[in-house]
Amino acid sequence: MAGTVYGTLENPKLSFSNNVKLRAGINKISLLSVAVGLPNVGPHFETWNTGVHGPVTLKGLNEGTRDLTKQKWSYKVGLKGEGLNLHTLSGSSAIEWVEGSLLARKQPLAWYKTTFNAPKGNDPLALDMNSMGKGQIWINGESLGRHWPGYKARGNCGSCSYAGTYDEKKCQSNCGEASQRWYHVPRSWLKPSGNLLVVFEEWGGDPTGISLVRRTTGSVCADVYEGQPTLKNWHMLASGKVDKLQPKVHLGCARRQKISQIKFASYGLPQGTCGSYREGSCHAHKSYNALERNCIGQKSCSVSVAPEVFGGEPCSDSMKKLSVEAVCSQNRVSIDNLPKQKKPK
Repeated sequence: MAGTVYGTLENPKLSFSNNVKLRAGINKISLLSVAVGLPNVGPHFETWNTGVHGPVTLKGLNEGTRDLTKQKWSYKVGLKGEGLNLHTLSGSSAIEWVEGSLLARKQPLAWYKTTFNAPKGNDPLALDMNSMGKGQIWINGESLGRHWPGYKARGNCGSCSYAGTYDEKKCQSNCGEASQRWYHVPRSWLKPSGNLLVVFEEWGGDPTGISLVRRTTGSVCADVYEGQPTLKNWHMLASGKVDKLQPKVHLGCARRQKISQIKFASYGLPQGTCGSYREGSCHAHKSYNALERNCIGQKSCSVSVAPEVFGGEPCSDSMKKLSVEAVCSQNRVSIDNLPKQKKPK
């Protein structure tokens, strides 16, 4: 392979230039063109071209530059692996695959396969493709779609300030991370055992890093009244170190779990119990903000129970409390066999 080149949303048109090795006699040039998304709106969109436009030239020859644009070119839709139905059980069984130390990593245009058993239960499942670049996925012959974790979020994720006129570059997050890492696997596609996973990789990735993850969830709740003392702040009040009690709500998940969602939050006069909370006659409209900001993605967190934390006093003539229900989630890995690669010819 001489090399690859990819366009971007900002620069869809591109040129490829690289050194190539030629041998005496006839040389064959093969170009794989992949168009992600086709134009379907705008003036004269039917004239917007995709694929190889040309010119195609060879430079550095004794004769100078040779224009190959008008040479005899052939055109074929699809890949040989698609024609062989490598993504199906029958097609993948009809050819030879390599594994172990012969398995190629970071190799463009490669086919990989493996098998796995379905985890028990009804928890949602997804493939973690973060070790791969760009390509397509099939499970038991069904197309899961295109994976593209090699496309990383770019920008400045440093300071955050919404002051002034808003634009999409303010307060960016997750710079350097994949635009999508996990790909949902419908349980209805799976058998109890022997499920076939086939991946076609365009850029080059490490298939041994692919994992099947199961998302398990549970809830933790808390009810804390304003002015509610703890042993620590009660001692501080008694010693004169503080003149006002400042209660906090503390949330924590079990081992290997993190807070993934604030399911309910209300500072005021919430009603109900854990699992069936509801807003009461007094509710601070920014009840969720501080909890989501401080707790999402954390194993544990704490937030002060005070009016200024939740946007102001919702009802000054009442003893208020904060009721919270947070969702704790866990990913567990479950891939049974090491991947195999289609034997190179």
